[in-house]
Amino acid sequence: MPPLIMIAVAFVAMALCALTWAVLAGPDRGRERTLDNLHRGLHQRPEQSASSAEGSGSGVLAAITRRLTPSASLRQLERLLMRAGRPPAWPVERLAAAKLLGAGVSATLSLLFISSEPRPLTVLVGGGATVVCYFLPELLLHSRGQERSQEIALGLADTLDQMTIAVEAGLGFDSAMARAGKNGTGPLAEELIRTLQDIQLGQSRREAYESLALRTEVPDLRRFVRSLIQADAYGIAVADVLRTQAAEMRVKRRQRAEEKAMQIPVKVIFPLMMCILPVLFIVLLGPAVMDIIDAFG
Repeated sequence: MPPLIMIAVAFVAMALCALTWAVLAGPDRGRERTLDNLHRGLHQRPEQSASSAEGSGSGVLAAITRRLTPSASLRQLERLLMRAGRPPAWPVERLAAAKLLGAGVSATLSLLFISSEPRPLTVLVGGGATVVCYFLPELLLHSRGQERSQEIALGLADTLDQMTIAVEAGLGFDSAMARAGKNGTGPLAEELIRTLQDIQLGQSRREAYESLALRTEVPDLRRFVRSLIQADAYGIAVADVLRTQAAEMRVKRRQRAEEKAMQIPVKVIFPLMMCILPVLFIVLLGPAVMDIIDAFG
């Protein structure tokens, strides 16, 4: 028992240290430097001095967290963060610390529970809880990325319509994209502005468009990006490409809505059979059953 208690105390101490850093750590320093460079000369950022004061303390803990986390897990977190839009409150170091914290706390509690009741079922439950707590940040990021991809897919047709009207009115494609990003809301407008910033920073159009498709991982947007690249390579009019893609996106959006409407009867069968029909049978057959029992009792 004493060695188990010592191991549990060590896990709790490590978890408390990681929790303290996860709560008090500042934002991602690389992201802050990038935003400072983009906003330099435009306006003053009042939080710059406060965030710079926190950087020295969080840098050491960030390095320790990266050393304790496998490189494959860090790459997976980077990919999921990119798909989720890189929320400012969720830097990679904080997510890695949350993974270690969750796994440490769960392992400590599981160890104490197993030591009190050493059975195969408790070992299985404790191991499963530890694994789930370790992968919980990735599951949350995956869910956030799926929601963001759905929002982009839903707003793509309307955005293409706006860009088509702007191009046919005489604007260039970059100006039409800037107008759609400025007037629009949601993740698609943010991605359009990010793509224009990449082009202004020196990336080629092909690389910027491919980065847009890679960040979002939306099949419809990837197909539109491929059409743009081919139109740029073969000299096809952008207005024709926009008009064709907008019509196709509207048709696909209608088809997805019809598909979801056809799935509703199948999804309703389970709650109907398990929740509604038993209560209906009790209400209808209950009095008859009671009368039969009284008659033959």
